[in-house]
Amino acid sequence: MRVRICAVGRMKSGPERALVEDYTARFDRTGRALGLGPLMITEVDDRKGGGMAAEAALLDRAIPDGAVICAMDERGREMSSPDFANMLAGWRDQGRAEVAFVIGGADGIDPALRSRADAMLSFGPMVWPHMLVRAMLSEQLYRAASILAGAPYHRV
Repeated sequence: MRVRICAVGRMKSGPERALVEDYTARFDRTGRALGLGPLMITEVDDRKGGGMAAEAALLDRAIPDGAVICAMDERGREMSSPDFANMLAGWRDQGRAEVAFVIGGADGIDPALRSRADAMLSFGPMVWPHMLVRAMLSEQLYRAASILAGAPYHRV
């Protein structure tokens, strides 16, 4: 199952980008044998400043047809890393070809796009900078693959 992060904004070089690149490479190596990956990142940028609705239209075009849509949103479900791994494995085992994790811009994800999501995931009630969410999500994807592979990366 291919995994895609569809996110508003362009990541500049810096520590967040380095983390995302590192965890993406780790996920790809670990996930390959599990039928997960590659992990691709699609960035969209609303240069005309159309707000959440314009961002949602760009994100919608970035989401592959038939993909499971998981919106990253503070109103989403909080879950443990093993539960996240099991959710990912469940989509894979259902024969889903692709999952798209959607990260909105500074104002979040437009309600119309959010309502189409198959799942909503939260990293807690705090609001996180959307660039940092990419790093956190890429780490959790790698952690999920490690859990599914039985590797010692995740400790309870």
